[in-house]
Amino acid sequence: QQAVVRDFPNISVIDLGLVLSVVDTLLEKIGTVIRFMAMFCLCTGIVVLIASVMISRYQRMRESVLLRTLGADRRQVLAINGLEYLFLGALAALTGVLISMAGSWALARFVFETTFRPDLIAALEAFAAVCALTVGIGLANSRFVVNRPPLEILREE
Repeated sequence: QQAVVRDFPNISVIDLGLVLSVVDTLLEKIGTVIRFMAMFCLCTGIVVLIASVMISRYQRMRESVLLRTLGADRRQVLAINGLEYLFLGALAALTGVLISMAGSWALARFVFETTFRPDLIAALEAFAAVCALTVGIGLANSRFVVNRPPLEILREE
């Protein structure tokens, strides 16, 4: 390299190996930050989900007591609650997937000026995971109400 520079002073020599290693290191750091922010958002979302389910616990308790007073058994009340949480989770997951796809498309189109190729398998996995998590947390929260007799719950109010 030094001989080329000495013989041809108007030619610039760039070490592509060094440039690629610097770019690779920079992209690894950016990837680490993006993964951290993604995990932070997921953890925050789970906390918000748990909080929203806990807040609606009183309303679910009243509905469950009314259903059980009218003759519904434990399985029917759990099925109704499970379907309600499934629809809630599906709506939240669909909204999240659509917003993330729209944002990814906009970034790919306007910032990176490339074609957008969504990963539909990952989107379906995220959709299923959010639905399952919502149903699981909701039914775990409803277990307290379903396992107790309606008269005992009404006396506490």
